[in-house]
Amino acid sequence: MTDLIENVILAGLGLLSLTEKKAKDLAKDLIKRGELSETKEAEFVKDIMKKAEKVDGDIEKRIEKIVEKYLEKLNIPTRKDLDNIEQKLDRLIKEK
Repeated sequence: MTDLIENVILAGLGLLSLTEKKAKDLAKDLIKRGELSETKEAEFVKDIMKKAEKVDGDIEKRIEKIVEKYLEKLNIPTRKDLDNIEQKLDRLIKEK
């Protein structure tokens, strides 16, 4: 199967909701249509899941950066900021 077809399939499936069952169902459908051999089914599913995980991770990183940017703009402390404050407070309490 060409990369173009795989990319179209990935886009059409909505990678964020892709499950292994959906990937297996897709592979079985492609086998029925003669677009994938049965011997390549497991490899196809594994490859699709790996690509889905990578895209999902990339999207998650982008969202985190956007959220951090807006929290900073709104002057809202992040979890890391609050943890730093808590550590400083703990040190001050212990010093007394």
